Amino acid sequence: MQAAKPAISGAQIRAARAFLRWSVQDLAQLCGVSESAIARAEKFDVVPGMRGRNLAAIRAAFEMHGIEFIDNTGVRARLR
Repeated sequence: MQAAKPAISGAQIRAARAFLRWSVQDLAQLCGVSESAIARAEKFDVVPGMRGRNLAAIRAAFEMHGIEFIDNTGVRARLR
């Protein structure tokens, strides 16, 4: 069984969106999480208090587009 990935922070969500040049609306459409929930999550630098499945959906959308999360501190483009 694979270990759960660590939660991502609001700061990482903002950084990943900026890296990909996505709007909140773009991310919402790709992950199925509401724009308002994403905006609330991004207000703080810590892990947002949102449902785990929503945070996992956000993370998956970014990872599908080449973003790698570094612990709970940063993001980078995944090496291919």
